Amino acid sequence: MVAHRFRVGRIELDLVARRGHLVAFVEVKARRGTAFGSPFEAVTGAKRREIVKAARVWMDRCGRQGDVYRFDCIAIVDNKLEHLEDAFRPGWR
Repeated sequence: MVAHRFRVGRIELDLVARRGHLVAFVEVKARRGTAFGSPFEAVTGAKRREIVKAARVWMDRCGRQGDVYRFDCIAIVDNKLEHLEDAFRPGWR
């Protein structure tokens, strides 16, 4: 893990992890049950845009030449963890 709770103003990246040149920006959502839907459903388009904005700042400050970036989500429901690699891809402009 490279960073935990990396903040850019009011926006926060839960985790930033690195393995070699692969950098994963990870959003973590926890729920007590699925009565209100999956935690993955809570990562809406607006939330993804915020994550991407914060990730761009992290890349500018800490990124290295040759890095490859990925956006993951982790859902925790009743103490069971599910990791969704490459959960979304931003429309880089």
